[in-house]
Amino acid sequence: MAFFTKLKDRLFKSSSKIEQGLDAIVEDGGEAEVLADEPQEVPPTPEAPTPAPEPQPEREPEQVPEPEPEPETVPAPEPVTPEPTREPEPGPAPQPAPERPRPAEPAQPVPDDPQPQSPPAEMPGLDVPSEIPGGNPGLLGRLLGRKAPRTVTRRVLDDEMLEQIEELLISADMGVDTALRVTANLAEGRFGKKLSTDEIKRLLAGEISRIMEPVAKPLPLYPRRPQVVLVVGVNGSGKTTTIGKLASQFKAAGKKVVIAAGDTFRAAAVEQLQVWGDRAGVPVLTAPEGSDPASLAFDAMTKAQEDGADLLMIDTAGRLQNRADLMEELAKIVRVIRKKDETAPHNTLLVLDATTGQNALSQVDIFKKISDVSGLVMTKLDGTAKGGVLVALADKYGLPIHAIGVGEQIDDLAPFDPAEFAAALTGLEG
Repeated sequence: MAFFTKLKDRLFKSSSKIEQGLDAIVEDGGEAEVLADEPQEVPPTPEAPTPAPEPQPEREPEQVPEPEPEPETVPAPEPVTPEPTREPEPGPAPQPAPERPRPAEPAQPVPDDPQPQSPPAEMPGLDVPSEIPGGNPGLLGRLLGRKAPRTVTRRVLDDEMLEQIEELLISADMGVDTALRVTANLAEGRFGKKLSTDEIKRLLAGEISRIMEPVAKPLPLYPRRPQVVLVVGVNGSGKTTTIGKLASQFKAAGKKVVIAAGDTFRAAAVEQLQVWGDRAGVPVLTAPEGSDPASLAFDAMTKAQEDGADLLMIDTAGRLQNRADLMEELAKIVRVIRKKDETAPHNTLLVLDATTGQNALSQVDIFKKISDVSGLVMTKLDGTAKGGVLVALADKYGLPIHAIGVGEQIDDLAPFDPAEFAAALTGLEG
């Protein structure tokens, strides 16, 4: 939940764009409706009155049987005049009355009972709740027990509204084909019905989650040691940072990791990997600037085997100016490490920068041709309003999405969760 909160907070550019767009679409041609009061909150009020009135009536019948033993004392006069005592039996009701005042203590509370009824201090408190469960809450009940009426704007889902939603999703870089598919599913069974912004957000989140559910897969781990993970992507996409975060997380999970700084043409990338390696306690193998990356990969493979490492993560160059050179360089790395393990590399991760938007699609096309991409990692989702491109990637290529990043901290890279991402992207609350 902590990462979801962070994801939701940092995807504000994408979510706010979609949310504000939906608000404008619904308000344009929509009608405000007043929601009925919700009486569900009223029933809790009877909890106070129910215990109060019930014990009072029970005490009164308890006092009534007390005078009954008094007629039992009447047999005392019966021996004096047995016959007349039988005749006045109907009259003893008034006769015991004067005898009762003799005990002054019980007689006094009897007249006191009607007196508290007159002051409205206690009785009105009992009368108000007694009316609430009956159906008429009264003024006090309406003020305390019910919410103020709330208005919500709804608009009929028609062709014009669907086109506006499509344009909004396309502007969030979801892609034309994906936007059309999402809106078509949104309209199915709901065309011609009135929908509010919240209802549309829930429907969109459901459709996005459904598209991305099949591709939400963590990075697979194999018993083969070392498991070779080749990391590819253009320069500036976040490859180096992603390698450092993954290595640190695997190290924290008890795995033995080795990093090879294979981007030998960028000194900054090597230095950054060394910083991450020192922070995580993971060895980083380097070579002089301009060295052959394939030679470094071979040495790293030998080192990983000798150390009994679980994972070997190899960074690569990301120059796309000359695709032929890059293709040959990656192919050479694969040939060399396969001399040590014919099944390597076991994973080829493509790291994509979310800020590039639709350009991420063309990068996937290029690297799928250059190398056998097995999974994706999307970075920098916190700095763009183009988070919808991840939906387009999932819909078009179906490649597993292993992780997403929303910051520079080590815990800002987490396994991809489609439901959380869909909720954060659409601005759906809770």
